[in-house]
Amino acid sequence: MSKILVTGAAGFVGYHMVKKLLAQGYEVVGFDNLNTYYSVKLKYDRLNELGIVYHSQKNEYFNQSFDFYHGSLENKELIFSIFEKYNFDYVIHLAAQAGVRYSLENPQTYIDSNITGSLNILEACRTYKPKHLVFASSSSVYGLNTVYPFNENHSTDHPISLYAATKKANEMMAHTYAHLFQLPVTGLRFFTVYGSWGRPDMAPILFAKNILNRKPIQVFNNGEMYRDFTHVSDITESILRLLPVSPKINTSQNTDSLPSSESSAPYKIFNIGNNNPIKLIDFITELENALGVEAIKEYKEIQPGDVVKTFADSSSLYKAIDFKPTTSLKDGIQEFASWFKTYHGTI
Repeated sequence: MSKILVTGAAGFVGYHMVKKLLAQGYEVVGFDNLNTYYSVKLKYDRLNELGIVYHSQKNEYFNQSFDFYHGSLENKELIFSIFEKYNFDYVIHLAAQAGVRYSLENPQTYIDSNITGSLNILEACRTYKPKHLVFASSSSVYGLNTVYPFNENHSTDHPISLYAATKKANEMMAHTYAHLFQLPVTGLRFFTVYGSWGRPDMAPILFAKNILNRKPIQVFNNGEMYRDFTHVSDITESILRLLPVSPKINTSQNTDSLPSSESSAPYKIFNIGNNNPIKLIDFITELENALGVEAIKEYKEIQPGDVVKTFADSSSLYKAIDFKPTTSLKDGIQEFASWFKTYHGTI
């Protein structure tokens, strides 16, 4: 069975990705820096669910299901030693410093993790040559674009947050390595991922905590925000199907008129979104129904770095893998709320 590296294995999408790969019988190696951007306990709890037990007194990890490494992407020597040891067939690079608003406060963190860290992954792939590198980009790269739905070939030249700018840079870096070293690379623009075990700084958990604690929730842009909410199970299913679909060198491509999502190099970009933008207030209503409690709402102005609407064109993804996100908001919120009501007291 193939060997797969998942960076960001203790993160939201990373946890679900590892869980899915293990269920499919893959040999998985996880990597994460377990930083303090949000609850480290939540990250340890995810790892525990995956069979990784941490003993704080010994500062050791005991692997019951898969190998896990605690380290920084910026540690090139460590990254290279892991690649050399396992000779991965596939690399799923999900680790990144996340959060649009946090990038206004701590910009250097984004350069260190998202730029330097991603460069080290690319360098390791250049050296050890996996069959396919799949990495997480973001719908944030569409920035000031207001042509809907967002298509992979639309302009991404006007980001409005440093987080988005680093993700745009990741795409350009990846293309460079695909072109220079014939490294098959696929970038994935995720659209507003939600579901169980999500990040506490994201709207679903912020809302759910306050709703159940009878505290006000902040509704930005007076509720006139639209998001293409995509359940995490659709993200991981898409990645799993894309792994064997590695881009090929295409010397017949006319490089003078190449769309930005494709190349003569083995490089491809896909949106992964539900193709159905939901008004924020409607999302809140669905969450209220699932939790059985009405929210106390405080309406606020839009925050710097936020976009008003995201809307994914997922037709290219469907053409490539005969799959696109299908989880309804109602079903996805029910799954999230069920987990949250079980776990929320420990967050």
